[in-house]
Amino acid sequence: LDLGVPSDATVTTAKLADDAVTNAKLSFNANQYRNIIINGDMSIAQRGTSQASITSSGYYTLDRFRTAINNGGTWTQSQSTEVPTGQGFAKSLKMDCTTADTSLASGDFLHVQYPIEAQNLQYLKYGTDSAQTLTLSFWVRSNKTGTYCICLQKSDNTRYDYVAEYSISSADTWEKKTIIIAPDSNIKAAGGAIDNDSGEGLKLKFTLLSSGRTGTNNTWNSSTPADATSNQVNLADSTSNEWYVTGVQLEAGTAASDFEFLPVDVNLERCLRYYELLASGDNQVLFDAFYYTATEIRHVVHPKVSMRGNPTLDQTSGTDYYRFIRDAANDKFEDFSLDISTPTAVEFFNSTDMSGTQGESGWVRTDVSSSFIALDAEL
Repeated sequence: LDLGVPSDATVTTAKLADDAVTNAKLSFNANQYRNIIINGDMSIAQRGTSQASITSSGYYTLDRFRTAINNGGTWTQSQSTEVPTGQGFAKSLKMDCTTADTSLASGDFLHVQYPIEAQNLQYLKYGTDSAQTLTLSFWVRSNKTGTYCICLQKSDNTRYDYVAEYSISSADTWEKKTIIIAPDSNIKAAGGAIDNDSGEGLKLKFTLLSSGRTGTNNTWNSSTPADATSNQVNLADSTSNEWYVTGVQLEAGTAASDFEFLPVDVNLERCLRYYELLASGDNQVLFDAFYYTATEIRHVVHPKVSMRGNPTLDQTSGTDYYRFIRDAANDKFEDFSLDISTPTAVEFFNSTDMSGTQGESGWVRTDVSSSFIALDAEL
């Protein structure tokens, strides 16, 4: 009986070569999305690649990374092409001091923050004896050497701020840092639990300056806010100062794995849950619309992915920023308002400077280079 088995059916390492089955390869799918941080390679920047004159808190460039500031100078944030050599990264986040503050007052701070959705953290089992250890790894560079801090803030139930130091040893040199964040008795107790909802479960902070908000190194501090130790440098003490970060990875476990690179479309789709750019610049087609009444146009937008919560509008507005075009006529207007907003459908309308025929349809496009409109469901 010929079963079609070749005469030399012996399995050898040489025959398997690059097709060898290994534990690492078998576990690949199980370990996908091990990085809690979305856009940790700094590749997605829907809002733009640079923002100058930053003196207040908000999202400015890189998706999912927020600037939090209270005094502490003036800054330009940008998506930079300065990256560590040979590590696979193409972009980094850069903070550049443009107005110095050499004398910080108590309560001053500057963070680059990453808020994390709580329901994505349930597998960490905070609030139980089985709470998981976390490992944070990242690449960092600055001309200013010294001691910097990260903070992991947990606000649900009882607030605790984990503070850890790291050192930048060589000026203008990329250095990889790894920080282990182990749960303590407070995190394992009921007050350490993270709620299972779409709110903020943890917030990672890269502290660039802090005054009067000190905590103990490598400790879950119960006296909060605590986002640094007393050794934290003041990155705002000179307009020569700059700071870069990329390859941010936060994962369950006691050791750092290689950075988890995702395809750009997957990375963007994950960002869209929190923020979706609809149009930026002149002559960008937005959507079809119609006259709901003789003085009001309306349109329904379905976000590309279900958003974290009911989105709001992030938009620029001004004279003739948008244009509604229809048969033999068009109307220019300043901005939009939202009537109904859900994670899966948003109803736009405008009733300013509109005059047409009820039921008449057309399309809307941007009309100036500074036009910008997006859906915002960020934490």
